[in-house]
Parts: sequence; structure tokens; C-alpha cells
Amino acid sequence: MHLKNDGLVVRNATTDDAQILCDWWSNGKVMAHAGFPNGLHTDIDELMDMLKNEKDTDSRLIIEVDSNRVGEMCYRIKDNISEIGIKICDFSYQEKGYGTKAIKMLIRYLFDEMKVQKIILDTNLNNTRAQHVYENIGFIKIAVKMNSWKNQLGVLQSSVDYELMKEPPQ
Repeated sequence: MHLKNDGLVVRNATTDDAQILCDWWSNGKVMAHAGFPNGLHTDIDELMDMLKNEKDTDSRLIIEVDSNRVGEMCYRIKDNISEIGIKICDFSYQEKGYGTKAIKMLIRYLFDEMKVQKIILDTNLNNTRAQHVYENIGFIKIAVKMNSWKNQLGVLQSSVDYELMKEPPQ
């Protein structure tokens, strides 16, 4: 996959992206909302193997702005439903609309090219910025799960589940 819109690119991650993914995942500030305030210390060789073996139904993506890698997305498809995730990892690119544009590009791809019927995602209840973005795009809040999981420090966390249905043809 390689999607372009102005200076924004969403593409499949390659082994050349393994180091920056490891760097982002090791950063507790980047990973806090995902439950890893101390970061994840990922083995780069295992990550490279994973990237080499990805399928069309389960992919890690890189978000680029003007050729700068600024974040990541992922999707997994099963039974015509895709679960997605997104992180703008370079803080200087947050709150500038790139995440919203990247998600919209991915949504079009999943509905039009991959023929999914529904897209689901979740986010930390504390991540109000993400909730605002998802709701503005059209995702519907379907559940709030209070104190449903613990982060790596053992602190209870809550999450919000969202879904977006493919609209039938007009």
C-alpha cells in the first residue's frame, strides 16, 4: 500500500523503518496512552522479521509528511471488519491535522480496496484529543470500559471503543 495526498504519505512499513519504530516504541511519552509509560523495548531483529512477513490483512504502516517519518498506523482485517490504530509519534507534528488526514486515507483504502464493512478502534479514556478526532471523522462511541486494564505500572486504565460502518451505496 502506498497512499498519497499532498505532502502526506501512508505506506507499508519496511525493514528500513524498524529502527525508528523501535525508537518510538521505546519512548514512554509516545507509548503512554497505549499503556506503556516506560516504553516497549522491542527486539529489532524480531521486528524486521515481522515486517518482512506481513500480509495484506495485517499491516504496519508509516505516516510521512514531506518525506519525514512522523508516525505509524496499523490495521488487522478479519471477517470483513478492520481494527486500526494510529500514533503521531513526532510531537511537533501533532495537532496539525495529519492524523485526521491519515486516518481518512486509511478508511477509504479499507472500505474501497479491502472491502471491509466496519472499522473498529479503541483509545484510552484519557486521550480526549484522539476521541475528538475519531468522533469528528464519524466514528460512533459504542462502549466505555471503566478500569478494564492496567498499564505497565499497574495503574488501572479505562478505554473507549468506536466503530465506523461502511455506508451502503447511494
